[in-house]
Amino acid sequence: MRIAELSRLSGVPAPTIKYYVRESLLAPGERTSHNQAQYDERHVDRLRLIRALLEVGGLSVAAVRDVIAALDSPETGRRKVLHAAQRTVTPSRVGGHQDAAGRREAVAEIRALAERQGWQVSERSPALTAAAEVLDALRRLDQDDFADQLDAYARAADAVAATDLEVVRKRPDTDAMAEAVVLGNILGDALLAALRRLAQAHRSAELFD
Repeated sequence: MRIAELSRLSGVPAPTIKYYVRESLLAPGERTSHNQAQYDERHVDRLRLIRALLEVGGLSVAAVRDVIAALDSPETGRRKVLHAAQRTVTPSRVGGHQDAAGRREAVAEIRALAERQGWQVSERSPALTAAAEVLDALRRLDQDDFADQLDAYARAADAVAATDLEVVRKRPDTDAMAEAVVLGNILGDALLAALRRLAQAHRSAELFD
């Protein structure tokens, strides 16, 4: 198909498609003449992923390029691709107001938690950093009763993660798996937050009415 047809099928304007090609997000079409190229269904699928990463995932072009590069690397296994996709949706928010000693203690607590859970966690994991920052904030705000429930929260998170990965595992290819990781994390976080509120409303009615 030509770029006009690709644009129609994908809903992406032709100038935007050309921009994605220039930014190495989308592979060029097969050149048929000096100013003509042919595209196929793989381009349609890749455009769907790019748009999902940019619009739903809220990722930068550079972050999307990293995910795409991991997808297209012949030496990249599925696990590495999924880790690359996950890193893009787990920003670290290091604040200058944080106490360095408190943050180190929080990181140590999260590492110990991961060991108790039997989780394999990279020292460079942005999720580890993000969890430590939240834990440090709870401690500084004298919310130790929440912070002391880390193991209970971790067990719930582990059950959710198992469900997430079962969904991802059933996707037909690596592109679809990466899309599931990104969208599943972003939309899944929103869904979990809403379900948590529903459960809290139910539990509070039982406890306090």
